[in-house]
Amino acid sequence: MNYFELFNINPEFSLDLDLLANTYQRLQQLTHPDKFATASDRDKLLSVQKNAQVNDAYQVLKSPISRAEYMLGLRGLELRHEQQTLQDTQFLMQQMEWREQLEDIDGSANAEDQLAELDDEIAQLIRTQVASLAEQLAINNEQANLACADLIRKLKFMYKLRQEIARKDEQLNDF
Repeated sequence: MNYFELFNINPEFSLDLDLLANTYQRLQQLTHPDKFATASDRDKLLSVQKNAQVNDAYQVLKSPISRAEYMLGLRGLELRHEQQTLQDTQFLMQQMEWREQLEDIDGSANAEDQLAELDDEIAQLIRTQVASLAEQLAINNEQANLACADLIRKLKFMYKLRQEIARKDEQLNDF
């Protein structure tokens, strides 16, 4: 089943996350296996399956990256578990610079400030890239979908880098 149809929402990148969460709560209540405790084994199994589907759909739709990947999958462009690398040399150079910057922070006297600056820089770029992703997904043609795939690859790297920054910040604060 299409996750957008399951939640009875338009298949668009920009979603009302409060509406999504409320719909999730309602669907959880309707499909929760505890409601089917006295039902037949078949109905119990169906409720478990439906409840798992509701959970999976919610996890995908609430995350911008997962939602964009899912939308591209519905359009025939499957990105999940892909091994293709990004071909944007400028972004690859930027990745290297960020990695070097992150490594250089270790011995710095003002490491926390530098981490915060790097995190802010990447967070701002993520906001810009997500806005571009929304625009490209709205176009919905082959060229725009391929551009979305590249944006998703970049965003995955940036989210992962922000997680590394957060871990490094935690390590600094542990001492």
